[in-house]
Amino acid sequence: MAYDRISVLGAGAWGTALAAVCVRAGRTVTLWEYDPDAAATLKTERASRFLPGHRIDDSITVTGDIAEAARADAILLVIPAQALRSVAKALQPVSANGIPVIACAKGIERGSRKFMTEILAECVPSATPAILSGPSFAADVARGLPTAVTLGTLKEKLAVTLAEALGSRTFRLYQSTDVRGVEIGGAAKNVLAIAAGIVSGRGLGASAAAALTTRGFAELVRFGKALGARPETMMGLSGLGDLILTCSSPQSRNFTFGVNLGRGYAPDEIHGTTGLAEGAYTAQALAEMAQANGVEMPIVSAVAAIVERRTSVEAAIESLLLRPVGAEAS
Repeated sequence: MAYDRISVLGAGAWGTALAAVCVRAGRTVTLWEYDPDAAATLKTERASRFLPGHRIDDSITVTGDIAEAARADAILLVIPAQALRSVAKALQPVSANGIPVIACAKGIERGSRKFMTEILAECVPSATPAILSGPSFAADVARGLPTAVTLGTLKEKLAVTLAEALGSRTFRLYQSTDVRGVEIGGAAKNVLAIAAGIVSGRGLGASAAAALTTRGFAELVRFGKALGARPETMMGLSGLGDLILTCSSPQSRNFTFGVNLGRGYAPDEIHGTTGLAEGAYTAQALAEMAQANGVEMPIVSAVAAIVERRTSVEAAIESLLLRPVGAEAS
């Protein structure tokens, strides 16, 4: 199948950027916005408030009708992790059997502790779930700057075909059948980026930032191993690559959220000022999953405690500094 008609559900910054990606790949693109008024504005003004300066290509059909958007060869579901379930449920009765639905959110659902493709399998059982993840900022992608990400699906041939359909000279997709590994990297790095932001916000220095990122990656690898992820996935774009990007740049909403925590702001004061920081909602679920699987993730646990207001930044830093010294591989 050629996958010529692509629908992007979600007209935020990342969804708008991915719609531009699909146009560059030569596809016929529909962009769905859940809010009717916002959809009408996008239709007429061809501009997104989430991506200042970016014009939505005239060839992109903007709609607020999910049934219209579902008439596609493949769907990119670009919805925040905690809202993905509700949109997936709405998609089920209007989507075609077997249609690839690619989750483009990086997170774990609170309460259920489920990854994005698990939610898709539960809510859209007629579809073929996939995951798109990797080091990418929406503004860079929208501008057509070189970017490489990972597309994960259990069907290798499908992954190759979709990568060919969505990829272009400046947007390169690598394929993987290690779906869980791809999802773990995206979810965990958001939480760790908050920790890196805290280090920056507290002015703890570049040496501390390097140590935090390295030890955070060790936690990510331990967790991935416990859940059956492949080591090469953890070392790849959706793991180490995305971690490096989001732990080092103020373009990352999660990093910026952490910076504000480090500067003394409470979580409730930050929400809504930096854009959606997925890691703030994933942290507790990830910490609970780590504990349930016997995986030691002290940095993740510290972030969860700070975000949930069970401890202060100062107390969390102190507890990490006082941890017993062990072998680096541990």
